[in-house]
This record gives sequence, C-alpha cells and structure tokens, in this order.
Amino acid sequence: MMNAKRKAVLDRIQSFEEAVRCAKEYLESGKHADWHKFRPLFDHKLKDGKEVPPHKDWVKNVFLRRAEKALTRTEKLLRGLDERERVRDNQALRRTGRAERSL
Repeated sequence: MMNAKRKAVLDRIQSFEEAVRCAKEYLESGKHADWHKFRPLFDHKLKDGKEVPPHKDWVKNVFLRRAEKALTRTEKLLRGLDERERVRDNQALRRTGRAERSL
C-alpha cells in the first residue's frame, strides 16, 4: 500500500517527466507550442491576433533546465523517503525481535 507522501512525490515526478518530454518535443518538431505550461502567467504576446509560441532558446535554457533540476530534486526526495521507510521498518522489526529472521 502506498502512503500519501509517496504518491504525491510520484505524481510530481510524473508531471516533471511530462514537462521535460513536451519541452524536448517542442524543440525538435515544434509540437506542443500551445501547451499550457509554456504560456506566460500574466502577459500574453499577440501577433496578428494569435498567441506567439515560446522562444526556443527560452524553452531550452530556462524551462527545460528548471524542469530537469526539479525532477532531479524530486527523485532525490523519493530516495530519501524510501530510505526513511526502510530504516523505520527495520527498527520496528528489531523491537519485535524479527529482524534476524527476516534477513
């Protein structure tokens, strides 16, 4: 059974992986130009009444780097959660005297 913290971290990892995938596809083929995470928060650039897609340099140097960095941090967080869970379970086994038998 998965606890809520672990599920939240896994959902976040999945979201960052999707962001990295969409950014790379945009850089390669121009696909996902209207993806909602590429849109600016406050001001929309319009050209001839249409929204301008993000600049490829911005996607490569800002968006992609930030998403990859966040993905790395979140994966590290997941490893820390796994380690804490393993230590907690091992201590519980030691208290009950079952640690030696479970190895």
